[in-house]
Amino acid sequence: MSAVEASGGNTFQAQARDWIAANFPPALAGSPTPEIGAALTPDQDAWRRAMGGAGWGVPTWPREYGGGGLTTAQARILRDELRAARAYNPIGGMGVMLLGPTLLEYGTDAQKAEHLPPIARGDLVWCQGFSEPGAGSDLASLQTAAVDMGDHYRINGQKLWTSDANHADWCFCLVRTDTTKKHEGISFVLFPMDQPGVEVRPISLIAGSSPFCETFLTDARAEKKDLLGPLNGGWTIAKRLLQHERSAISEAGEAFGAGRPLPELAAEYVGRNEAGAIADPDLRMRIAQYEMDNRALQLTALRVMSEARSGGPSAATSILKNAGTKVLQDRAELTVEIMGAQGLGWDGEAFTAEELEVVRIWLHGKATTIFGGSHEVQNNIIAKRILGLPDPASKA
Repeated sequence: MSAVEASGGNTFQAQARDWIAANFPPALAGSPTPEIGAALTPDQDAWRRAMGGAGWGVPTWPREYGGGGLTTAQARILRDELRAARAYNPIGGMGVMLLGPTLLEYGTDAQKAEHLPPIARGDLVWCQGFSEPGAGSDLASLQTAAVDMGDHYRINGQKLWTSDANHADWCFCLVRTDTTKKHEGISFVLFPMDQPGVEVRPISLIAGSSPFCETFLTDARAEKKDLLGPLNGGWTIAKRLLQHERSAISEAGEAFGAGRPLPELAAEYVGRNEAGAIADPDLRMRIAQYEMDNRALQLTALRVMSEARSGGPSAATSILKNAGTKVLQDRAELTVEIMGAQGLGWDGEAFTAEELEVVRIWLHGKATTIFGGSHEVQNNIIAKRILGLPDPASKA
């Protein structure tokens, strides 16, 4: 019996609401999603197990692979009910956002059965081995090599910006299996991180704690069964995965918009005038503009997802990525401005936990227009694949 069938109520909304009330620990209301690798409290672990067991952490994935088997409309209702309860989704990370959707499309039945259920339960952390010191925006120039050793591939090279690699159990990785071709010489492999020959070094960034790492591979091993897609066919899979990544990053703007409303913050820090409006008229106008932009982003994302339901993500994710990251950065800038000096604290008793978090969100948000495909790269994709403009490089 599914979680929906086991709960009361005649509509899915009522069923979802009843289930959340029965399973979400009240002490967690309003708390943020725990960071990857952080030790969980008993309540946090219980919530992860409940959502993972119901399949609602990945609500639209097939039930046979640990998902909820919900429709897109039902998943949206579930999301709204979680927000109403001030509950977070404890099942996330790159396994959910990037690898899972890609496995559903390109994986064998055996690969899906092995890797998807642990992702759906939140049991494993995955990291992405794409970028290299000499292969960032031009990802296809990657040099990490995988040599066929009969029953496995031997991997040597270096990856950069491998988020959460220091906590990851597995890595999905692009490797070069043919040195005579560029795009057609890349393969997509999966391998465990807890093996000899995998060394991880975290990278500190301006925002303080950082998920980013350098990863060094020296005779690391990927099994033949963990080759995703055909040999030398990894570039096609990587492009689809990057579309999922851009879609996920675009949703960050909406996720930040789901925090404490900016008008509420402004009322607290800036004050209201005699009419009850935010005292600063210029700030009031810019908050209204942000709210409109954020709402337009949400509606556009829903439309794009509906249109892409049959064929997966499209180049439109590049539009959403750029728009979503702008919305995220606009909110962070407005929040710091609203809080004034209180929004610029780094530590000390003079600042609340919320104020200390704000400055870190603001600084971290600067990277969102760089990772996952830079703003400029997305503009090129939009120009060529959506607007149909000529490629300047073809005229050189």
